[in-house]
Amino acid sequence: MALCDLRYFSPALGKMTAAMLILPETGAGPFPTFYLLHGLSDDHTAWTRKTSLERYAQGYPFIIVMPDGGKSYYADSPDGDAYETAIIHDLVRYIDHTFQTDARPAARAIGGLSMGGYGALKLGLGHPDLFRSVTSHSCSRAVTWAHEPDTTEDRFIRAFGSQPQGGPNDLFALAARIDRAALPALNLDCGDDDDLLSVNRRFHAHLEALHIPHTYHEYPGGHTWTYWDQRIQEALLFHARALGLPAGEGS
Repeated sequence: MALCDLRYFSPALGKMTAAMLILPETGAGPFPTFYLLHGLSDDHTAWTRKTSLERYAQGYPFIIVMPDGGKSYYADSPDGDAYETAIIHDLVRYIDHTFQTDARPAARAIGGLSMGGYGALKLGLGHPDLFRSVTSHSCSRAVTWAHEPDTTEDRFIRAFGSQPQGGPNDLFALAARIDRAALPALNLDCGDDDDLLSVNRRFHAHLEALHIPHTYHEYPGGHTWTYWDQRIQEALLFHARALGLPAGEGS
């Protein structure tokens, strides 16, 4: 695999921004793409610095794209930056234009941890025409905030506005109104010692009540990189199977 620390201009953000890429070293393409999102306290380099992702990805024939999402929750903030548009329109188009990608929705996946786990579900459910499969690890409390608003959570208000329920950042609403024919494959997990376990269980129960096919697992561990280093190995295999690809050497 080859690492690429990419700098590119995002019209939606009106500035240069960054993404880390892991590129296959064999094959001529076109390659499927896996968009992998970071958490609140990290940046686009976190997955490659804090896990063995590069080694695990060995032999998987897809490009892994890790964008910098700031502290945005990957949303178009009503009073701030448009990070959802920056990824869905600017980054996806840039990657497909610049690299040898398979630009079909059936060849594109998305996943993430914590804030990025929420972002992966939001972008995957909100844009099922773009993604074939979605993984979420230790999803942020943003998943339920629209239905349990806490006025002390300024970070959510900045990202989503003061009335998010039913809007484009409300995962409960997105799941309820998604076209079942376009539903991506969904795989969610959370550690059994994670403070976010209850909100992950609640969203899992919501999907079950809607009879939306998905897999949900609870594993030993907390909100830690030790946990996510384990889970990303399963995520790679899940996406490979969903995209109809062979398993990599690190599986």
